[in-house]
Amino acid sequence: MIKKPKINKSGKVARVDPRGIVRGEKTRVKTARYRKSSSTRWLQRQLNDPYVAAAKRDGYRSRAAYKLLELDDRFSFLHGVHTVVDLGAAPGGWTQVARQQCAGDVSIIGIDLLEVAPIPGATFLEMDFTTDEAEKALLDLIDGPIDLVMSDMAAATTGHQNTDYIRTLGLVELAFDFAKKTLAKNGTFVAKVFSGGTDTALLKDIRANFTKVRHFKPPASRSESKETYLVAQRFKKSS
Repeated sequence: MIKKPKINKSGKVARVDPRGIVRGEKTRVKTARYRKSSSTRWLQRQLNDPYVAAAKRDGYRSRAAYKLLELDDRFSFLHGVHTVVDLGAAPGGWTQVARQQCAGDVSIIGIDLLEVAPIPGATFLEMDFTTDEAEKALLDLIDGPIDLVMSDMAAATTGHQNTDYIRTLGLVELAFDFAKKTLAKNGTFVAKVFSGGTDTALLKDIRANFTKVRHFKPPASRSESKETYLVAQRFKKSS
């Protein structure tokens, strides 16, 4: 039996991915006197974003959960993982995915400037990862090598592309430095980077420490966003 394609409101065939996320639906938002035009645009984008709807349906705290799921679809790094550090964890979408996709006894430590509501099996620190105190607090909680260090951190945007790129690159460098200190042999490092990819010198250092290094923009990443993700696998831990 051949299933009929889903038709959106405009009469066109809507695209549906394996998770049931439907693309192509459009909802118009009327302007209001009390609402700024920028707020109207944001509201319309949210209402028309299939990943926002899917997150509500699937119980994820943010649409970003699907970015990690799609990265794992492509690179298969979550299965069997027992220990995870989640840098820039708020509101907790990536931690939720790790809890579901990793080993049943997975232990997760997350950190963010913002408070993260509790998730079973996870410990969260409300601290600034860029400070020495935060790194010490994380290391104090770690009991043995880590299988996966993942970072969805991004610096607050200024509107100046080069400045935003440099600030986010600085966070990637800090996350990579932490990963080198804590990852187990054959561990994985995943990090958000911005337009331009990863700095040449940093990328050279990452490639020297991992067997496989790739950049990938998951479908859940908005097309207008400058973000992409670096996935470094099979850490070459020195003895």
